[in-house]
Amino acid sequence: MVEAGVPEGQYWFVGSSGAGRESQDQAERFISQGIWENGFEDRYLDTVKSMKVGDRIALKSTYVRRTGLPFEARGHAVPVLAIRAVGVITANPGDGRKIGVDWTPAERPREWYLYTGRHTIWKVTPGHWMREALLRFTFLGEPQDTDRFRNDPAWAKRFGDVDPTPEQRFEWTAFYEAMATALLGFRRRRGELLAHLREMQERHEELGFLMDRDWRDNPVPLKDICPFTVMGTFNRGASPAKRTEIAADWAAFLGVSAPAPTGFDGIPLLNNQNSWFFPPAGTRQKDDIDSLWDVFEAALAAADSSEDHERFRLAAAYDRARDIYRVGTKLTMGLFWVRPWNYLPLDGRSRQYLKTELMLDQDFFTADGAAYVTLLDTLASKFEDPQFAVHSFPELSWTAYLERYGHGAHADSGSAGEAPEPEDDPTPMSPQASYTVRDIVADGCFIDESDLNGYLARWRSKKNLILQGPPGTGKTWLARRLAYALIGTRDNKSALRATQFHPNSSYEDFVRGWRPGSDGKLTLVDGPFLEMVERANANPDVPHVMLIEEINRGNPVQVFGELLTLIEAGKRSPRESLQLAYPRSGTESVHVPSNLYIIGTMNLADRSLAIMDLAFRRRFAFVSLEPSVNDAWQAWMSARHGVDPQELELVRFRFEALNDRIADDPALGSEFRLGHSFVTPPAEERVASFADWFRGVVDTEIVPTLEEYWFDDAAKAESASAALLEGLT
Repeated sequence: MVEAGVPEGQYWFVGSSGAGRESQDQAERFISQGIWENGFEDRYLDTVKSMKVGDRIALKSTYVRRTGLPFEARGHAVPVLAIRAVGVITANPGDGRKIGVDWTPAERPREWYLYTGRHTIWKVTPGHWMREALLRFTFLGEPQDTDRFRNDPAWAKRFGDVDPTPEQRFEWTAFYEAMATALLGFRRRRGELLAHLREMQERHEELGFLMDRDWRDNPVPLKDICPFTVMGTFNRGASPAKRTEIAADWAAFLGVSAPAPTGFDGIPLLNNQNSWFFPPAGTRQKDDIDSLWDVFEAALAAADSSEDHERFRLAAAYDRARDIYRVGTKLTMGLFWVRPWNYLPLDGRSRQYLKTELMLDQDFFTADGAAYVTLLDTLASKFEDPQFAVHSFPELSWTAYLERYGHGAHADSGSAGEAPEPEDDPTPMSPQASYTVRDIVADGCFIDESDLNGYLARWRSKKNLILQGPPGTGKTWLARRLAYALIGTRDNKSALRATQFHPNSSYEDFVRGWRPGSDGKLTLVDGPFLEMVERANANPDVPHVMLIEEINRGNPVQVFGELLTLIEAGKRSPRESLQLAYPRSGTESVHVPSNLYIIGTMNLADRSLAIMDLAFRRRFAFVSLEPSVNDAWQAWMSARHGVDPQELELVRFRFEALNDRIADDPALGSEFRLGHSFVTPPAEERVASFADWFRGVVDTEIVPTLEEYWFDDAAKAESASAALLEGLT
């Protein structure tokens, strides 16, 4: 549920160029025709189909700015989302291409900063302060608290008030970006670049390596050059002073006014034996250097926009350039140099850090452009989590080096990867119906919406929640639906996993342990919890839920092991990672991501269970459920099952009397009362006669339970059962 007065429902932010019309602005056409149109022929069709009449929608455009901002940009580019119009969806023919919208255009675009999304079609759901602030700004006209955003860890290094340590200011990034922007203007003037390079080679003997070879293998001047090789001239093995000198020489030629950096912390370096981004003349293909310029140009455009056509253009250009002989993942280092706040370097140290510290275990060498763009999205989303270990690509690269060496800049082998896999859609989407607290009530929950919202708020904060209560109070039923509401849909099957504890549950079953394989050998097998950790890490924008039924029937402290510490809300960070009892390698450590939530159920009437360990209790928030045979129950039963109100009143009176009798029994108590599920047919069941259905429940469920309660007094159980049916026709 959206806070601060924003109406509940689905919210969409869509690009003013459709989703595939390149740079053609369509805002005026969309507004005048009362539509929004998906410009793609084969993408986002299901997403557009999932938009509902009545959903709120905003028309946006995205770009970057460095000046004229409400805060000091310090030379950095600031992502901007401009709201062009807001509206309500009025029609959806279901073709995935076009929707009707009642637009209200803005007198002038309202600019929102920093948190701007990464796609042309952006479904914004509540549950996080950034998203809720954006919704209030867009649809209620509230101003943006830019101070809060720029001081968030995701942007604090560039725009925050607190001055970071010198090596974490990443002051070099503004110069590198300015260099790349100026360099793009020379794409059609490469002869001038080569002429200046020859002059520089006379001044800097370190640049003597940039020579081609003729048919006799004699060195000859280069006849062409790519932008990444230009940037590489001051990003290879040399003293910091020499790197500054070479960078300043290029800057003077390109017209870059920013001073060349004197510190290069966090910048991956080329191997001096592999410092080119294109092959020598003898093995070079005709289009190799143009392909490198293509990906360079696409990277700058994609960094300045969240339009998907720019992302797909980048992915396609990446595939062509990466497949050039001796390029491979070295290409990502060049992308990092030209837009360090937007691209990830996959040098050796960063790859190791991603795998061992951030639990992103994938084959980065074989990743194609689509996979690389998806990886960027995954990490950018994680950077917005204050508990995550790093909050930007420069910080990730710098931290990856510190993890290995402790200071300075690092070098990569520059080895080429294998041929890329076939292209995939980097932004797969599927229609998923939203699920909210209101849907929980509609499904047959008899708890007030305000209370349910309170449960969700506490769960989001604490990360771990236990529903406890007498039997039949719908603990498992409600746990699943709270999970759906937290996730935002019940259609995302991979985001929810359920398991049940029992007295023999073990760490090896739940976390990881040795299991015999089909070949008879023991193999380390991840349990359901680590599987959910992996899923949550792979999809940081989506809340994931581990549901544990009967959590107190096992020994939770033993089952969770060292992860008992890591599930705390304040320790959901790679900085707090620990090595497992059964590690796969000597360097593997695990943390529980902040988007993995745990919900458990606990039956208070089970006498066989010991009191839960206090250390375990501290990790969880507890919600006590009560039998809810109340007004909401009566209204739902009447509406859903057509039960006569007088009949419902009689059953309610009898059932409450029985529960009072159980609660007053000194040998039992309130935790042994019976829950409302005993008197509530399933929502999907159609009951011809409620009286007949209820008699069956009394005979087969309630009587056996009461006989167990009063095993030493059969007459008491019999009279209590008879009282339930008295007066029921």
